[in-house]
Amino acid sequence: MTQRKTYLGPLTDSRRWDHVALRGDDVIVVTPPKSGTTWMQTLVALLLSGDPDVETDLSVKMPWVDIRFREIAEVAGRLEAMTARRCLKSHTPLDGLPVQDMAQVICVFRHPLDAHFSYRKHLANMPITFFDHWYRAEDPDGITFRRFLDGGAEGFDGDAMPLAHILRHYQAARAAAAAGSNVALFHYADMSRDLPGTLTRLATLLGTPHDQTLMERFAEVASFAHMRANAARYAPSGGTGFMRSDTDFFDSGGHGKWHGHLSEDELSAYSRAMDAALSPNARAWLEYGDTGAP
Repeated sequence: MTQRKTYLGPLTDSRRWDHVALRGDDVIVVTPPKSGTTWMQTLVALLLSGDPDVETDLSVKMPWVDIRFREIAEVAGRLEAMTARRCLKSHTPLDGLPVQDMAQVICVFRHPLDAHFSYRKHLANMPITFFDHWYRAEDPDGITFRRFLDGGAEGFDGDAMPLAHILRHYQAARAAAAAGSNVALFHYADMSRDLPGTLTRLATLLGTPHDQTLMERFAEVASFAHMRANAARYAPSGGTGFMRSDTDFFDSGGHGKWHGHLSEDELSAYSRAMDAALSPNARAWLEYGDTGAP
């Protein structure tokens, strides 16, 4: 593999992956924030366990390796002690991870504008102040969106998730998928449209077949409505008081969150940035997945 990039921000550090001994049957869920990470991890937990009542406890059992909140020695030791097949999470683009040549990598994407507006609400629900001057509670001049368009893919900007960071994720994932069969791309819109189909595709990739009745039950418990209604169980660190509201972690789960919130000039600036970075087909998939534009 080519030399890895280093991603360092106030919240994350990609070098933490150097302390984790990966296994060939690991499942690594790699996404930009607010793109379906928790949803995908829940699907993986269901398929690996075969139990619709599995206690996912994602922060402990399927940890976010990049985040600085826990000592990496403790995280690595806990992962090493696991005897069952493991799932790990990352918000670092694939060109910063040591996973291209081993393990099954699942990348999930969402319309960048939906991810952006979902991230705004997410940060307001979090007890951290790193990004308060970027994501402002009151923003009549549209500074938050300008920073979304202008920010870089790395460092502080990367952790604040500007468009450049989403694009870096997408371009690195596409390159890795083209180079190897262990990287698969999923889209939030397709998961929303056809969750049973998503489960079937994922089960094939992971080699975890289950009978139709059980797969239908998995789709029920992994529905947005069920996860939101049981937010303390399914949200990362749910039930611990870490977030102001576990329920608000599962926002609306919908699409088109930007409608009515951006001016024509802002939408034009976003469109120009997307066209400059991606081919028409690549842009169409990042925005709408296989579902296609509404």
